[in-house]
Amino acid sequence: MKEYTYTEKKDTRSGFGAGLLEVGRRNPNVVALCADLIGSLKMNDFIKEFPERFFQVGIAEANMMGIAAGLTIGGKIPYTGTFANFSTGRVYDQIRQSIAYSEKNVKICASHAGLTLGEDGATHQILEDVGMMKMLPNMTVIVPCDYNQTKAATIAIADYQGPVYLRFGRPAVPIFTPADEPFVIGKALTLNEGADVSILACGHLVWEALEAGKELYKEGISAEIINVHTIKPLDKETILNSIRKTGCAVTAEEHQVNGGLGESVARLLAENYPAPLELIGVNDRFGESGTPAQLMEKYGLNAASIVKAARKVLNRKS
Repeated sequence: MKEYTYTEKKDTRSGFGAGLLEVGRRNPNVVALCADLIGSLKMNDFIKEFPERFFQVGIAEANMMGIAAGLTIGGKIPYTGTFANFSTGRVYDQIRQSIAYSEKNVKICASHAGLTLGEDGATHQILEDVGMMKMLPNMTVIVPCDYNQTKAATIAIADYQGPVYLRFGRPAVPIFTPADEPFVIGKALTLNEGADVSILACGHLVWEALEAGKELYKEGISAEIINVHTIKPLDKETILNSIRKTGCAVTAEEHQVNGGLGESVARLLAENYPAPLELIGVNDRFGESGTPAQLMEKYGLNAASIVKAARKVLNRKS
């Protein structure tokens, strides 16, 4: 089993900010729009270097999506920035009608997703956004796991033709992926090979899956851990090959179990290879105020819950 360590923690939204600056330097057609949350989205460096390519829309998220859609007609590649709740729930009609339906080349970049938004509470902690976005035809959905992968994903989506939903977060989390690792849309990454159970995770739960793998290894359980950073299109081949080998799986995500990664994997198995599956996520509940660590513990989005689910699914396999 490969041991993953880290020397630094950093928020994934900072990875977005660094990636936006880098892709702005590489591609003069990249422009950025923000709904009055420049600091929170870490867009300051892009604005400083490319002030003529930035549009402050104000607290008018629906208008921002319409402007972004229009900019693509002139060949621009717009990156919109606001909180995940306002990037999806508040503007779903505009995304559906103006972006997804006509396949506009808009990159919807959503920070402060999930429970780890923390003390701002349920009104800001959207847990349904992945499901909302993956149901839209033509939409690609990406949930990177740490600073480096968020930066790489931010750069990579500029070269992808079509609408993208890029979801990232607020808290500092371990940086454990290589800084020079290329980001391939739709290609899951096997972090540890195993024979007994497949653990499929995205976002902040990837590190928790690795921690769970270490605990399971102490019990003599060999876990195959896969970073499913692209929810749509799903890497069906990698997932099916893993579960055909192990015979069972656990999914882990900072999202409702309804509509998220786990539901996509469940459908994949039902259609191709029925096998026991346990889903780690929020089970039909809203969030609440608290520190990110407190909320992840309360809602069972951690390594301990993944270990418990792995034991359960192994018993079901038996």
